[in-house]
Amino acid sequence: MSPASTSFPAATADRDQTAGGSHSVRLRLKPIAPVSGYVDGGWWPRSRDLSAELPAVFAELGDRVGPVARVSYHLDGWDAAPRRMPARAARLEGFRTTDPHTLTVVGRQGARLVLLVVPSSTPDATAEAALDAASIAGDAHSPADLLAGAGS
Repeated sequence: MSPASTSFPAATADRDQTAGGSHSVRLRLKPIAPVSGYVDGGWWPRSRDLSAELPAVFAELGDRVGPVARVSYHLDGWDAAPRRMPARAARLEGFRTTDPHTLTVVGRQGARLVLLVVPSSTPDATAEAALDAASIAGDAHSPADLLAGAGS
């Protein structure tokens, strides 16, 4: 993760998304630091439809990565997605070799975040525990360990 000029609290709380719906973006980030462990935070999407879920995430990550250029994800974790998000000019890159519980977001200036993806079907208490664990400063657990520790 690249340091940025702005600072963030220990964890970015869920925020209401007013532009596209009545629900909040379930996203928590670690504070900006030179070394952040395996993931830089966690995200709990509401569905497996990546193209529907990403616009709200892009809006939340704008201060951290700037305009998004690329998103890498595991193909088996999502429904079929387009190769580009036309309104955002972001390229979506699906792989089978990436961790199935991560999403990598790269900004146009090179800032990069790796997010733990908590499966949308995860029970509320378990998902919240995983998001909390993924956003702890200095935590270096793998995505599998974060999810297992949360009970998913």
